[in-house]
Amino acid sequence: MLRAGESAPDFKLFNTEKKEVALQDFTGKNVVILFFPMAFTSVCTAELCEMRDNISTYTGLNADIIGISVDSPFTLAKFKQEQNLPFELLSDFNKEVSAAYDSLYETFVLNLKGVSKRAAFVVDGEGIIQYAEVLDNAGDVPDFSAIQSTLNQLN
Repeated sequence: MLRAGESAPDFKLFNTEKKEVALQDFTGKNVVILFFPMAFTSVCTAELCEMRDNISTYTGLNADIIGISVDSPFTLAKFKQEQNLPFELLSDFNKEVSAAYDSLYETFVLNLKGVSKRAAFVVDGEGIIQYAEVLDNAGDVPDFSAIQSTLNQLN
């Protein structure tokens, strides 16, 4: 499992506009990376809408938000549009980034294989993990106050 103080695994994934986005694109900024199981499910929607509703808090803490799931870029585009999400959603359809962040279920509900676990990472502007939380229970959400506290300490 990845821990605070370790380098964040770099990645390059497609966003909802079918453009590649890399972690390196955020050098110099703090990034909150949220892995989530599936677009359009109740807990995932609540989690990402929580981030949307508090976007000014994260902006004020010099942080960008990235949501990552194994959904296709097309599914994520529809989800982003319907929920009016003002941050990047990236498709880890090949499951490589979720695996690199130790955030992948071998088997999820309905016997689905290779679904992202719900996880949260705060990566500082130099690419170092400052906060890591990987949840085994998909019904739980990350500790948003701990994420904000970590970002506060970075500023």
